[in-house]
Amino acid sequence: MNDYNSSVVFLPMQAAQVYFQMPGQVTQIMVMTDDPEHVRPVTLAISRALADPGLRVMDWTNANNALFGAVQVEQNVMFLILTLIILVAAFNVISSLIMMVKDKTADIAVLRTLGASRGAIMRIFLMCGAFVGVSGTVAGTLLGVVFCVNIERIRQALQKLTGTNLFNPEVYYLEHLPAKLVWGQVAEVIVMALGLSLLATLYPSWRAAKTDPVEALRHE
Repeated sequence: MNDYNSSVVFLPMQAAQVYFQMPGQVTQIMVMTDDPEHVRPVTLAISRALADPGLRVMDWTNANNALFGAVQVEQNVMFLILTLIILVAAFNVISSLIMMVKDKTADIAVLRTLGASRGAIMRIFLMCGAFVGVSGTVAGTLLGVVFCVNIERIRQALQKLTGTNLFNPEVYYLEHLPAKLVWGQVAEVIVMALGLSLLATLYPSWRAAKTDPVEALRHE
């Protein structure tokens, strides 16, 4: 790793003290934790225990702020891209329901003449759109979770199938493709998908409810 090779040297403590002309002194103490993902409580505990303004306690997340900032930006961009994909799917739901309303105009008119209210007609098409949105969200969630849990197996299978290295460890400094399933973010995507799909059904349902049975049956 070039970042470490260009800035880190390992040598005995006494030799380092002689080289930096600091006999019997150290400038940094490294503390190892059992859980590297939850180092902030340990950092705060050390800071409170020392309570020395001349000492600076810094964990590995603070030392790699630029990397974490880049990852956060990528997460935000991916969430935006996912939102746009769901919006496209919602527009497909709108167009499909509008075509259904046009095809079922005569049937809607018959239901209106039989006594069905506008609210009942609207609920029918709302249920149709909701069924499409819920079924698509459930299928997409299951597929995404399965893909995330088995992403390394999928990568290896694609590598064997294509004969190419899809995740070069010399570039990414990792031997396998890491993946972490965050259920909070999964829930956010599910809520967004359900909300957009339900909103997409409002206009076609309102249009179906506004159908005039006299005009619809005039040429039948």
